[in-house]
Amino acid sequence: MTAKGKFADGTQTHGAAALPSPFLDWFARNGWSPRPHQLDLLQRAEAGASVLLIAPTGAGKTLAGFLPSLVDLHRRGPTKPGTRPRGVHTLYVSPLKALATDIRRNLDRPVAEIGLKVSLETRTGDPSQVRRQRQKLKPPDILLTTPEQVALLLAAKDARGFFSDLRTVIFDELHSLVTSKRGHLLALGLARLRKLRPELKTIGLSATVAEPDELRRWLVAQPSGAAPMADLITVEGGAKPEITILKSQERVPWQGHGAAYAMKEVYEAIRAHRTTLLFVNTRSQAERLFQELWRINDETLPIALHHGSLDVAQRRKVEAAMADNRLRAVVATSTLDLGIDWGDVDLVVHVGAPKGASRLAQRIGRSNHRMDEPSKAILVPSNRFEVMECQAALDANYLGAQDTPPLRDGALDVLAQHVLGMAVAEPFRADALFDE
Repeated sequence: MTAKGKFADGTQTHGAAALPSPFLDWFARNGWSPRPHQLDLLQRAEAGASVLLIAPTGAGKTLAGFLPSLVDLHRRGPTKPGTRPRGVHTLYVSPLKALATDIRRNLDRPVAEIGLKVSLETRTGDPSQVRRQRQKLKPPDILLTTPEQVALLLAAKDARGFFSDLRTVIFDELHSLVTSKRGHLLALGLARLRKLRPELKTIGLSATVAEPDELRRWLVAQPSGAAPMADLITVEGGAKPEITILKSQERVPWQGHGAAYAMKEVYEAIRAHRTTLLFVNTRSQAERLFQELWRINDETLPIALHHGSLDVAQRRKVEAAMADNRLRAVVATSTLDLGIDWGDVDLVVHVGAPKGASRLAQRIGRSNHRMDEPSKAILVPSNRFEVMECQAALDANYLGAQDTPPLRDGALDVLAQHVLGMAVAEPFRADALFDE
């Protein structure tokens, strides 16, 4: 193919990378153009590289991460009749169930409008047993899941067949995935995936990274005596957020975490905006805040509650209503603070101190989820001591300071859990598994 030529399937070059005509037509119909970092990532992935993409909220990270897989699946075409079902092509790993569901919903549109014959499914612990078995018998092209489900899939006896065609693993909000024991388990799972598929590519997506080189090393195998790193693409820019601390007309108490004194002012903020996300730090706080708002909700505004202890059907109902812009406010915990893309959210209210600059940055990014529009947020201290915490978090945000914890050595209890999973999957030689 020449610099301005075409592939046999009609693909045309577009800048540094090659996009098939249906993709270019889809961008054109929507009045868009592929962004440089999206084409850059596509080019690097097609060359076989693993990549870490760091970009601000609203920069199109999700599409950039999935574009190499969608293009590859388009060129591969459907399975021929009479051949064995293919294994999963792309594995997308999210720290949150709600994020995996939201990304699936957002991917449905381009897949349908481009006319791609690509199957997408989620596996987050919520689907029925029947659905899980069907996924194993006929894996989707793209599976959106969580770290715990990856561990379970690798511990299954049919893991080799399920992952036999795996090309790419996409890690969303990578900085959040890798700093806990979930990250340790995921790192072990990634080592097993590389054993099954040595040519495996990884793509990491993140908007908040303190030490990018740590994540670049995490994304690729680390042979003894070497420390290779994945490629790095960084997107600068993004509008500065507009964050204020509530200046209440009421007396701020010395203690307590309910912020009951500010409920009328919080309610007025909800009335003045299209859609508001209200974040708290615990489930009990979420329940209390939700009840307080409904107690004074004289206009019966549609206000909902979302946290991890709710029934899955109730959570999905709330998420669908948010996606359809049928709610004026949602009270949530961390179940909604990473990557959720609801474009009509125009205000984030954080009740209580956010307990970290990085957490605050993630949560306020849910407001005006577009790169060129500032996120708007109000911090509501629950007591007088939290006024200082809120001010410190606000100052840190404007300075760009981050407090994401560093990567640590893997925990041995997680290692024991992984070894047990590998024993369930198939027999192994101790030395070989130790090397892996």
